[in-house]
Amino acid sequence: MIKKESRNKMRVVRHSRVRKNIFGTVDVPRLNVFRSNAGIYAQIIDDETATTLVSASSLDKTLNLSNGGNIKAAEKVGELLALKAKEAGIKKVVFDRGGYLYHGRVKALADAARENGLEF
Repeated sequence: MIKKESRNKMRVVRHSRVRKNIFGTVDVPRLNVFRSNAGIYAQIIDDETATTLVSASSLDKTLNLSNGGNIKAAEKVGELLALKAKEAGIKKVVFDRGGYLYHGRVKALADAARENGLEF
């Protein structure tokens, strides 16, 4: 009998395949997205020094969200991330969707970040 791998294991395989080609530098850091059922998280990472420069999530108290697992929450997290990136002097990033399909919450976060000044 053929055993089916879990969705998360297959996502990790896709993510590692994408990460072979995507690398964040000081000039153009990597915007990484992680989503769970309860929330969505985004980080801007410099892979050369392995440091997180800016992060935002649906758990942030300033967003005052009742449900962190929907598209509206993802849009707010994208806006917050773009504002924090502006303060840190980051204008351009490389988008890393984390093995997820580019639709729904991941797309909403990316579009909101673009509308608020991030280029990718």
